[in-house]
Amino acid sequence: MLLDLQVYLHTAPLCHIGGLSSAMAMLMVGGCHVLFPKFEATSAVEAIEQHSVTSLITVPTIMADLITLIRKKETWKGKDNVKKILNGGGSLSVELIKDAAKYFPKAKLFSAYGMTETCSSLTFTTIYDPTIETPSQLLETSCKTHCNSVHQPQGVCVGKPAPHIELKICIDGSSNFGRILTRGPHVMQRYWDHDPEKSSDSDDEAWLDTGDIGHIDNCGNVWLIGRRSGRIKSGGENIYPEEIETILLRHQGVIAVLVVGIPDTRLTEMVVACVKLRENRQWSDKKSEQPAENKQLYLSSEVLRQHCLENNLTGFKIPKVFVIWSKPFPLTTTGKIRRDQVQREVMSHLKSLPSNL
Repeated sequence: MLLDLQVYLHTAPLCHIGGLSSAMAMLMVGGCHVLFPKFEATSAVEAIEQHSVTSLITVPTIMADLITLIRKKETWKGKDNVKKILNGGGSLSVELIKDAAKYFPKAKLFSAYGMTETCSSLTFTTIYDPTIETPSQLLETSCKTHCNSVHQPQGVCVGKPAPHIELKICIDGSSNFGRILTRGPHVMQRYWDHDPEKSSDSDDEAWLDTGDIGHIDNCGNVWLIGRRSGRIKSGGENIYPEEIETILLRHQGVIAVLVVGIPDTRLTEMVVACVKLRENRQWSDKKSEQPAENKQLYLSSEVLRQHCLENNLTGFKIPKVFVIWSKPFPLTTTGKIRRDQVQREVMSHLKSLPSNL
């Protein structure tokens, strides 16, 4: 029986665990590899069409860049060939998922959560399956249909662990979420120049601390709240930016968002949301500038704060300031947003808000 040839597009660098592990997987199944020196959306779209690419991996910024270019094409030859897309490095907005389903209609869209220290992905979830889903049935909150529990935790559902992976939550306080720990054959031995003799004797010694905060629901789904190192301390409360970003991305007028903490004399840190609007949306905090007939096309601080409330975001977590971000977010070599650089730029522009960064 002749199997279909897998053609894999290397959108991630081979120096990164995501790109390397995917390359190894394709080698194991005898797939064809399409490589280029550095990811560039135009080259990627051309490669998908020219080489009949069947699978690729993305991060939200890569997906957004691909969709932006494909939308402008009169004919899109890649829609029938791509069968699998694996997203990592952050959650896709609802609008991006809908666009992916539209322009890659035969592709099953997965999301993965992992890290270099665990040889890539720990958990997986299916975001969109063309054999059972339609665009109108896309999951606004991943894993809702995978569990009958009414009371879902806040955060991003990243799915269930792979069969060989063991996960647990170390609860530090009275809440139902805590540090995500993992152990198994997938975990690295140790960090370079680490002295095991200096390790403290504890039950967690055999477990790797991922540095992430999360929760596991009754159905075994892992919900990611955020990075412990990236939390914002505001008014004595711990706030995880990813939780706020997930809720803001549910608004159909928002294409991308990044939440940062800015030093504040009263609160210690103030929550600020940097928002990128969809092409057909406009920003105005003045109601007088919003024509009644096109009012739904306008976004404002009031609209987004109300959106947060309607999605049950606790009051102290709602951003105090919204900044409209018109240029691309600064990225690392692996496509992740540089939160520290955005924070510095926001601080330098905060006095002149509203800003057009």
